[in-house]
Amino acid sequence: MTRLTAAEIATGLEDLPNWTLSDDQTSISTSFELADFVAALDLVNQIGHEAEQRNHHPDIDIRWNTVTLVLSTHSAGGLTHKDLELARQINELMGLEEE
Repeated sequence: MTRLTAAEIATGLEDLPNWTLSDDQTSISTSFELADFVAALDLVNQIGHEAEQRNHHPDIDIRWNTVTLVLSTHSAGGLTHKDLELARQINELMGLEEE
């Protein structure tokens, strides 16, 4: 898997405004605040199902009703198309459709 260039990352993030590029430009992250802990767990399970189908797994942190996700292709040492694709799928799960 080939790492994305800075220009490819910038273009990909145009459709993912709720995702933030890390300072070292090797990952993207976002957080979602849900109604409660059970809703947060439900979201994590949905994301886990999508991630498993893609064989691409985010770093996930749950803090009561807040789920924080970090995407990076560790084997490539940075961001790849797999990260942007999973971020789009996560946004779809959250009802954040591309404009």
